[in-house]
Amino acid sequence: MIERAISSQRHDRIQQLMQWNKYKEASEEALQLIRETPYDPDAYALLGHVCLRMENYDQAIHWSGEALQRDPENELAWFVRANTYYEMEHWKDALEAIDEAQRIDPYEPHYFFLRANISNKKAKFNESRDYLLKGLEISPENPLYLANLSYTEALLKNNSESKRLSNVALRLEVESDLVYLYLAWSAEQRSDYDDYLLMLKNAIRLDPDNKQIRQEFLKGLQKNYTFYRIMLMPGNLIKKMKPWQVFLSWIVLWFLFRPLVIVFIVLYIITHWVTRLLVHVKVFGWTRRR
Repeated sequence: MIERAISSQRHDRIQQLMQWNKYKEASEEALQLIRETPYDPDAYALLGHVCLRMENYDQAIHWSGEALQRDPENELAWFVRANTYYEMEHWKDALEAIDEAQRIDPYEPHYFFLRANISNKKAKFNESRDYLLKGLEISPENPLYLANLSYTEALLKNNSESKRLSNVALRLEVESDLVYLYLAWSAEQRSDYDDYLLMLKNAIRLDPDNKQIRQEFLKGLQKNYTFYRIMLMPGNLIKKMKPWQVFLSWIVLWFLFRPLVIVFIVLYIITHWVTRLLVHVKVFGWTRRR
């Protein structure tokens, strides 16, 4: 009984350390928990979760595997495994892990969120929307899912619905960097660059150390230049066209206006690199620091 109480306290401490982003201390506590309770699958799964947060993906897979050897239906181990394969962009393995995870825990909406993101990466936008709607059936006021749905609707060219969902997400949550990141992507797809940059400013304010957010913020600053936006206008037009229309338009332009097309491509490349340099100087000064 005393050992169980000590184990429970250590579990709670590990969870608290993870909330504080003290992952090194959390991993040390988890290793100690494994030494104290070597037959407890939750201890191994917990260490795998810490490794996932530390982006030590090989170790996350290893320790979640150790947990599943002791308990093939351990919910946390499958959660770690599904998210780790997703972060590694091993889509096939991720979907297989999600299938098993959902069999064991069918009411975890996060798995629909992962499926939706994978579908978007494969340009299966309607499928992504269906997954997000299923996730929202379980968690109807989840601002991150609503922000992702706003992004997906923008990918489907449903701009008015995308904007509505964006407003709903913001009414529910104004302190989540991930919500702002998805809303930035949504605004970018709608070619609303002012809103795009505003969402990125909020995201980087909340998590200035996030590499992905920093990269997106620099891109947002680049698109803030008017002449760069002008060069993006043909691309924005293409977003509204069907694939066959894009292909046909490209063939016609190439044969009828080949010199102009070549000039535009050259101007676009020059504009891209000039604005990128201007953003770098604005943010970092005349240094090579990234």
